[in-house]
Amino acid sequence: MTDTVDKLVIFLAKRDGIDKLVKTFQYVSKLVHWHLETSHPDKATRAKNWELASGISRKAFRTGRFLTGFNALRRSPGSTPTFRFLAVLSNAGEMVYFFFDHLLWLSRIGTLDATLAKKMSFISAFGESFGYIFFIVADLIMLKQGIEAERKLQSSEAEDSKRENVKKIRGDRVMRLMAVAANVADLLIALAEIEPNPFCNHTITLGISGLVSAWAGWYRNWPS
Repeated sequence: MTDTVDKLVIFLAKRDGIDKLVKTFQYVSKLVHWHLETSHPDKATRAKNWELASGISRKAFRTGRFLTGFNALRRSPGSTPTFRFLAVLSNAGEMVYFFFDHLLWLSRIGTLDATLAKKMSFISAFGESFGYIFFIVADLIMLKQGIEAERKLQSSEAEDSKRENVKKIRGDRVMRLMAVAANVADLLIALAEIEPNPFCNHTITLGISGLVSAWAGWYRNWPS
């Protein structure tokens, strides 16, 4: 039997696990910088440095991540034409996001021309927001189907079988709700890059969105 420490070690051994931990650092430090900016400028500067270092290191952890979307389409494109269509659009957007995010990282560390960073950031954010819209749509459809399936089970199966199947449906529902929360939060962060505006670009909006995304990812990746 594994305890909490065992589960934490397993979680942090995953690339997504360490990414969510560092993402938590990134957005906590963003909020700390905002809070201390006027009252304690020296501490605020330290928090800003922590935020920048966390953001850059996350990009290094995600090297090669653009292949994930390609492999998803290759291995499990979807069970119906609708889901295959949504999978193509969502994974294509995610592939653009991660590919140009790699170039953004290289620009920011000086390997590529630093002047390319803004353009790479815009293209990456555009791909991210495009993909997340279709991931959200697919999850909402699956949530609706899960609710309908649960209603049918309530009136059709024996008690023992019903309890087990309902438990599976509800477990899947929680995971999909976490996915929707994370994708909506990341969509807000991407929109702040694509079309800057007072709401999306406010530090509180960015900070809370980043933490919602990170913590939803913690929940989804935490070993059962």
